[in-house]
Amino acid sequence: MTQHLADALPTSTGTQPGWWREAVIYQVYPRSFADSNGDGMGDLEGIRSRLPYLKELGVDAVWLSPFYASPQADAGYDVADYRAIDPMFGTLHDADAVIREAHELGLRIIVDLVPNHCSDQHEWFKQALREGPGSPLRERFHFRPGQGADGSEPPNDWESIFGGPAWTRVADGEWYLHLFAPEQPDFNWEHPAVQDEFRSILRFWLDLGADGFRIDVAHGLVKAPGLPDLGRDEQLKLLGNQVLPFFDQDGVHEIYRSWRLVLDEYAGDRIGVAEAWTPSADRTAMYLRPDELHQAFNFHYLNTGWDAEALRATIDESLDSMRPVGAPTTWVLSNHDVVRHRTRFGTLGKARAAALLMLALPGSAYVYQGEELGLPEVVDLPDEVRQDPSFFKANGQDGLRDGCRVPIPWSGDQAPYGFGTGGSWLPQPAEWAGLSVEAQTGDPDSTLELYRSALRVRRAHPALGAGDGVEWLPAPAGVLAFRRGDFVCTVNTTDEPVRLPAPGTVLLASGDLADPDVLPADCTVWWQG
Repeated sequence: MTQHLADALPTSTGTQPGWWREAVIYQVYPRSFADSNGDGMGDLEGIRSRLPYLKELGVDAVWLSPFYASPQADAGYDVADYRAIDPMFGTLHDADAVIREAHELGLRIIVDLVPNHCSDQHEWFKQALREGPGSPLRERFHFRPGQGADGSEPPNDWESIFGGPAWTRVADGEWYLHLFAPEQPDFNWEHPAVQDEFRSILRFWLDLGADGFRIDVAHGLVKAPGLPDLGRDEQLKLLGNQVLPFFDQDGVHEIYRSWRLVLDEYAGDRIGVAEAWTPSADRTAMYLRPDELHQAFNFHYLNTGWDAEALRATIDESLDSMRPVGAPTTWVLSNHDVVRHRTRFGTLGKARAAALLMLALPGSAYVYQGEELGLPEVVDLPDEVRQDPSFFKANGQDGLRDGCRVPIPWSGDQAPYGFGTGGSWLPQPAEWAGLSVEAQTGDPDSTLELYRSALRVRRAHPALGAGDGVEWLPAPAGVLAFRRGDFVCTVNTTDEPVRLPAPGTVLLASGDLADPDVLPADCTVWWQG
């Protein structure tokens, strides 16, 4: 038997305030979730139609990646209008319908906010180009004269995250800063108009009913004074922890303190979630002081391999760093920027075990669409279908983020597997027929039913969810064992079975548990201790 559920579980009392302290938040990548109009691209109406699936899955909130008006130079992270919906996704009415119906189902909605940069088609930037050097509008971005006798060299040596210089020269000779694609000029957050505009954008979406914001590149808004040279020849990493003059500057915290005041104007625990790549967990915790944001993605955990010693060290460091600021630790295995964890870890068994470990840890967990189906990374996409901007930069990132963005399978035995009636913007593998929601529903051995069971137990068990620590138990090498109240989790990260006396009654197992005193290879078991 693959998984077990106790007949009866105690009911959680949920006395700690703040739904976000223990929430399981599901990331929807809109273009790849569900297509309602047959154009091959997912949309808001598709999301709305699938909200009952997310309710049944057992998540608490849904984070929507960008759906704003955008030329789509970087999959919507180049925003032309923060108060409008891109026609490929629908209308503002559709966004309102998603939020309203989610609330009716008891789900919360977190929208993606992109404050570090906008699109080069944003009205502010287009006007800044028209008005030329010295324009007040140019002060809202980072325009600079070039270096060299004729100004033909970039203002400094900063590299774009996507490869190449972080500067582009315009027709009048000035250069503008873009830490990402040239179509994504960085805002100058020293300018009060930029600060005022984003507080207004926050209120626009809060008024529409959004429950919070995932803040893209939250660590990048403030640049070091004078924009000093990096001083070394080093390609930047999109998801790294380098110490850099344009990331994790102390000035960002004043911005988030002002945002917290806006969030607190609204009832219902509206939250801010930082995508903050920092050099250490302690630096990440600074974003979560009581007067700043509520959560930050735990990328240190995401980057930890399937190794018991490394996982224990990361778990301890993560919990220890959040405790002084009173913030919940978050846990995440996959997202739209990284190789899916089934492929990173190498097997479905490891991915299932990793999921149960993550969901047993104290705090909040993030689930990326499709991981509950056990989807692998699509590694063999033809070059001509790829859209990741860094794919086209010879010296940039690996450019392979499209592999985790392939539209997910819902039903049927051939592509597009119920995603829509008009194909899918990225091709889906033939083997996904057996991984669809329809194929896995009702199969007790499926990954989908494992996630459903895990989320049901997590919601019901009073020892799971919110918390700030675990009690480690003695365990053989390669095995993790910890207690939370009367709940015990055991994890075997080795490729061999390990004898470990059963600490209680089995609640759930990620693999086949023939003998309760033998922990199978690459398996996690939940126990009622």
